[in-house]
Amino acid sequence: MRRALPAAALAAALTLAAVPPLTAAPASAAPVPLPVVRAQLPADEPCTGASGQTARTAPWPVRALQLSRAWRQSKGAGVTVAVVDTGVGAGAPALAGRVRTLASAGEDCVGHGTFAAGLIAGAPLPGVGAVGVAPEARVLAVRCTDERGTATPVSVATAIRAAATAGAKVIYVSRALPTGRTELTGAVAYARAKDALVVAPAAPDALPDDPRGESPPPATWYWPASAPGALSVLDYGPDGSRPAKAPTAVGADLAAPGGSVVGPGPRGTGHYIGSGSSLAAAHVAGAAALVRSRHPELTATQVRDRLTATGYPASPPRLDPYAALTAVLDGASGSAPRPAPARMPAPAPHEPRHRALVVAAAGAGLLILVAAAAAIIPRGRTRHWRPPTQPPTAPPNPPGP
Repeated sequence: MRRALPAAALAAALTLAAVPPLTAAPASAAPVPLPVVRAQLPADEPCTGASGQTARTAPWPVRALQLSRAWRQSKGAGVTVAVVDTGVGAGAPALAGRVRTLASAGEDCVGHGTFAAGLIAGAPLPGVGAVGVAPEARVLAVRCTDERGTATPVSVATAIRAAATAGAKVIYVSRALPTGRTELTGAVAYARAKDALVVAPAAPDALPDDPRGESPPPATWYWPASAPGALSVLDYGPDGSRPAKAPTAVGADLAAPGGSVVGPGPRGTGHYIGSGSSLAAAHVAGAAALVRSRHPELTATQVRDRLTATGYPASPPRLDPYAALTAVLDGASGSAPRPAPARMPAPAPHEPRHRALVVAAAGAGLLILVAAAAAIIPRGRTRHWRPPTQPPTAPPNPPGP
């Protein structure tokens, strides 16, 4: 049976900056546990079913990412985001009418792909608080795993290439693999050549349990996130930190909400909860769709640079969708060319006063000129218009009789 997050932990995890706890009942009731989504299922476990609980209030990333401000600039319309994962349940209500699938990706036994697609592009629904970052973006489902969620470097690389060939401008990849550098670097390069941005987790969501309880191994490189041109993402939780034993990685480009986040299940109208860098990468993929919709002239590389350059200062920088949409940067940082300075006219309310001052000044100047002429002309006539330093000459003799 699928595990559920305890009610007390759920309330703490889904509360940030006065965001109300996630509930499936009136606010006075205790938070209801949500089932946990996983990236892989054991061979003897049935496919993930519908959740019986609905997220009726906004999960904490909605406030943390200031999505209401970002949506005034863009909602991702016109951009296709490929979800390279376990598939996407085309019947998820929040994604209805916006999912296109390749091969068998329209079925999602595991549920992780549908969950991630909801974080990326889930539309708002009546009575539902959970929503995606780019609620008007389209989704292209591309499976990179077998039915149970097992992936290989070859299967992920093949899916990335298929997504780029199909025209996706943002390619979300759910897997962080310790091997496959050659295959996955080549796949990311292929996507870049197609002007598609690959967004991937910098580290796995979890490592195999260590019976000795030791700390996780030192940070290492994972693929395809470490490939040149990919956007590598780490997670953080509602308190701003990562779990003590969370997998770490080298060279993450960006951080985003990934701890205790809420998304749709592969079937039905209910919701699941999950954690990990793969879910943080889904939020970044949604933000990339917002930017590509708002700034269609930018290349994939410029979008990547803009997202990282406008992140909230931290190590790594933290995703700020609104800043990525509105900041004015130079060309090297991925922005559009800086517009020419605008020529602003004089404010209309002050125009009459300004005109009166000009008329008064002109009139005063004219009076001064008239007064000067009145004083100078008579004196000039008495000197026959010669400078005062030269003695005047005698007037000519009158003609004789």
